[in-house]
Amino acid sequence: MTVDPIFHRDGDAFVPTGHARGPWDPAALHGGAPAALITRAVERLEPGAEMLVTRMTLEFLAPVAMVPLTVTAEVVRPGKRLQLVEAEVLAGDRVALRARAVRLRRAALAHGVTAVEPPAGEGPSAAKASPFPSASTEMEGFHRTGMDIRFADGASYGVGPARAWFRLAHPLVDEETPTPLQRLMAAADFGNGISRVLDFDTHLFVNVDLQVSINREPEGEWILLDSQTAIGPQGVGLSTSRLFDQRGPVGIAAQSLFVDER
Repeated sequence: MTVDPIFHRDGDAFVPTGHARGPWDPAALHGGAPAALITRAVERLEPGAEMLVTRMTLEFLAPVAMVPLTVTAEVVRPGKRLQLVEAEVLAGDRVALRARAVRLRRAALAHGVTAVEPPAGEGPSAAKASPFPSASTEMEGFHRTGMDIRFADGASYGVGPARAWFRLAHPLVDEETPTPLQRLMAAADFGNGISRVLDFDTHLFVNVDLQVSINREPEGEWILLDSQTAIGPQGVGLSTSRLFDQRGPVGIAAQSLFVDER
């Protein structure tokens, strides 16, 4: 049986399916879907196998519409040890998402490597799903059908800090197998959603950026977010997440939030 992907490839364009939709506007994507897609473009730049993406900074310049998308990426600072990459996602003729990535040369180290220990608490097999806390229609969406989301250690979509495991429930593009970094970026955009401090139906708390730094390439399908959100009186918030795979920590993520009443 064929499984619908998050995006279908149509020539140079990527056509989102319902599994890419976000919670704020049925005509716009969840940030995690284009975050993974732009990461795919960064990883495919030559010489991909020799370089490791260690930081991704994404700026959401506008809601990413549910329309065919085009993605561009280029190395703006070439080098054998350090490279800087810039990439864009265009929805029609409008730049909706811009990214800047750092790629470092891969190297095997014999000494000085930090020991890796599995994250504390429940693993994905023991964690539990939680219904999305919104009265909106139960349509397909990245947060509903695009990702397998399981909350750990008694957490849920309730208010406050949370720990949750994430796994892509569908291929990212057609029948391609997503890379570990694409899986990580797809999950990292959920920090503000799982650690909300406001109600989805009464407030917007939309991230306008996403910055992810990693110290180790993630392994496997599952990514754990240990997230918390703080919102100030000026209508600005910050969500921060520690990122893990099943072996242990892989990095951190941060999101700046625009907050307003609906």
